[in-house]
Amino acid sequence: MERKISRREKESEEKQNNSEGSEQDKDYKTSLITLNVGGYLYITQKQTLTKYPDSFLEGIINGKIMCPFDADGHYFIDRDGLLFRHILNFLRNGELLLPEGFRENQLLAQEADFFQLKVLSDAVKSRWEKEQLATRETTFLEITDSHDRSQGLRIFCNAPDFISKIKSRIVLVSKSRLDGFPEEFSVSSNIIQFKYFIKSENGTRLVLKEDNTFVCTLETLKFEAIMTALKCGFRLLTSLDCSKGSIVHSDALHFIK
Repeated sequence: MERKISRREKESEEKQNNSEGSEQDKDYKTSLITLNVGGYLYITQKQTLTKYPDSFLEGIINGKIMCPFDADGHYFIDRDGLLFRHILNFLRNGELLLPEGFRENQLLAQEADFFQLKVLSDAVKSRWEKEQLATRETTFLEITDSHDRSQGLRIFCNAPDFISKIKSRIVLVSKSRLDGFPEEFSVSSNIIQFKYFIKSENGTRLVLKEDNTFVCTLETLKFEAIMTALKCGFRLLTSLDCSKGSIVHSDALHFIK
């Protein structure tokens, strides 16, 4: 036989459910922490800030380290507020993720040391060292002129971006209004070579495409390559056979940067 639930029992059950929901809301709210870092407010969860034991933030949240409060009752930390976003992202993701072109490695490493996050500090310093090594790597450029139709003018550079600049420049100086650089002259991302040319009556070497379209003179290509190199910060290291006067007439030019 079913027992009817009295009104008093219903009210008691509803009150209990409301009480449990209120406790859950309270627990959720207390798990959210607002930090004022150098004037920037960050809201995150308690478990994020306490992810690394013995860190500065874990010490603050668990009462091991005394921290002042701002006028609104938020924890106040007198550090770089903008850089703190990277600290917080590291705590959230467990790895160092920085935007492309980030250049404040030294400052971020200092912040990581302050917050006693050794894993982050080591990651930032490692990234910084790799960038410094990359910037110290020497860029080499070689321009060789064999005066031979089968070889022609060869431009080599271990920096593909410089080769791209040369290609763009050649398109601009071409006499045939090229839509783009003729790929028949591309050997690789580091090398371009102009093998097709004929000599005019006055000795000028005219560069032609395979379909006999005139591009420009070989001397013009050499000159533009040299000028682009100098504008990009290369310095002339050696030149072979400058007896003809100008370096444009040299058989080989070597630049470094």
